[in-house]
Amino acid sequence: MRFLVEIAIDLPPGLSTEERGRLAAAELERGRELRSASVIVSIWRVPGAPLRNVGVWEAPGATELHDLISSLPMFPYMRTNVTALADHPLDR
Repeated sequence: MRFLVEIAIDLPPGLSTEERGRLAAAELERGRELRSASVIVSIWRVPGAPLRNVGVWEAPGATELHDLISSLPMFPYMRTNVTALADHPLDR
């Protein structure tokens, strides 16, 4: 099942530069793992919003998708919006 996943990250203002760097590196690594596993089908940055992205994710269902999203290191700082997607006749 495919989902449109919108993510906005709100890091706390008091987070140290070192912790921000560590989180960013860990997030990139986990994102690459999910991309390699074809969980993240496509992903885009939102221009003008450096800590926002939108992507198409694939998972067996909503519970599994939640588990995958929550495996991201920045999950505690995320606001997410998820929309389940259905096949369209033009995409066949």
